Amino acid sequence: MPAQHPQPRSRCRAGRRGILRSALVTASALVVVVLAGCSSPPPLHTEGARILHLTIASRFVRGEMGLTLVTPVGRGAHRPLLVFLHGVRYDNNSQLSDQLFRALHALGPRSPDIAFPYGDESYWHDRADGAWGSYVLDEVIPKALTLLDANPRRVAIGGISMGGFGAYALARLQPGRFCAVGGHSADIPPTADTADPGAFDNASDFARNDVIAAASANPKL
Repeated sequence: MPAQHPQPRSRCRAGRRGILRSALVTASALVVVVLAGCSSPPPLHTEGARILHLTIASRFVRGEMGLTLVTPVGRGAHRPLLVFLHGVRYDNNSQLSDQLFRALHALGPRSPDIAFPYGDESYWHDRADGAWGSYVLDEVIPKALTLLDANPRRVAIGGISMGGFGAYALARLQPGRFCAVGGHSADIPPTADTADPGAFDNASDFARNDVIAAASANPKL
């Protein structure tokens, strides 16, 4: 029986705050997300944006994976799509905040649709416990494009911490697929020995996903 992760949920941490800034170049869009610690999350003020919670029965990671989609108010056809990858100990709902929705509302017709997938603590790359990179590239993005009627030629990818690493790692695999790539406080270790425990299966797994070495070998990536 496939493992199932819990239903999407908000995570709040008292006294802890992180700020994401991710630019979607071709859309001239800037999305600012503030993660505020709280004991009980208040109702979100979405400024008219629509939030859709769903799951993907993934063939790559063998489980029901949460996916949260955000559609700004006044949505037109073929908006840009921003794929945002969460950090360690967070999930696909962690970036939902009043600040996010105010920023989207302020952008008006320039605001992108956003897809927030769930990635556990995978570091968003194919590894022994699942093909997490393939899951994002071949399941999350196509699903989001279809459901949101977003523009497949204007897909950006970004993330925070672990998700920042994931954004660069996935963009490296398919450099022509994304119109913009960004990472806030991206967790990119220079060597296998400096990586966080559990970030990679072993030294060989690190070498296959060494984004610094890949950029050094091909600066045009």
